[in-house]
Amino acid sequence: MHLHPAIENAYKVLDGAELTREEALALALQVNGADILDLVSLANKVRQKWAAPIAPCSIINAKSGRCEQNCRFCAQSAHHDTGVTTYELLPKEEVVAAARKAYATGVQMFGYVTSGIGYLKPNEEFNKILETLDALHAALPDMKLCVSIGILSSETAELLAKHHAWRYNMNLQTNPSRYHELIADTHNIADKIATIKHLQSFGVTNCTGGIFGLGESWQDRVEMAFAIKELNVDGIPLNVLLPIKGTPLEEKPIMRPSEVAKAFAIFRLVNPTKMIKFAAGRETVMKDFQGLLMLAGANSLMTGGYLTTRGRSIDDDLAFIGQLNEF
Repeated sequence: MHLHPAIENAYKVLDGAELTREEALALALQVNGADILDLVSLANKVRQKWAAPIAPCSIINAKSGRCEQNCRFCAQSAHHDTGVTTYELLPKEEVVAAARKAYATGVQMFGYVTSGIGYLKPNEEFNKILETLDALHAALPDMKLCVSIGILSSETAELLAKHHAWRYNMNLQTNPSRYHELIADTHNIADKIATIKHLQSFGVTNCTGGIFGLGESWQDRVEMAFAIKELNVDGIPLNVLLPIKGTPLEEKPIMRPSEVAKAFAIFRLVNPTKMIKFAAGRETVMKDFQGLLMLAGANSLMTGGYLTTRGRSIDDDLAFIGQLNEF
């Protein structure tokens, strides 16, 4: 059996070498059909050698909807009529109860997520978030707390660091140079990148990924992979677009599983040591192919549901992870 030359060249990642942009783009544009399974196999070998075992995380949507930003994919944007349930900040007792439930099943990474642009100054709502993080840490000191509350300043980033934020989620979503075109024009990608750097300066790890299926090109996917690599973040959540009625992307076609597998594999080869998380779209969009896609380089998954869509049960996913870690 002969490997496709672009895949054969990429085997150097197993030995610790790095892919160039040109080499990654060659994989994206030249590897198709049955050769994708060879690429998936390599990505899984790289995961086994360089990354941590597959592990789950869970999130709570602590504030839903009414967001003034116009992200084209998002059900929670006030610019789109999606019928999503909206509510203000959840009380800390409810958040702690949800975290306890997840922790009791064996999930040790818990994400606290709110809709909105973020917090450049510590207002009343931001202070309530800090109180909730303190309550979570007091109740579950071993739980790793991930926070996703939008764009921050150096001041608010430092406060999160002081109040037990272990990791922060701030997604690039796509190729940074096409952010305004593909995602939103009510805020700037530069502010998101600045937020990541603020948090890193205070010792908070970062979870920074994006979405496939927006209408982006393979060049855009490769550019996003390298932009994330250059930020040296610790986690990379990858989502597959589930087109939501009422958003500008409601008519976008669902990505083919083979295309998603290739994208995941390339992200693993570009970022061999990082936590790559299969988030939205795993069960809802990819369905029967989710096992294959988890073996395309991912070593984390989101379980128990997403921001506005349901996921699989935590028990089912923990059994699934046990089986995946045998490969």
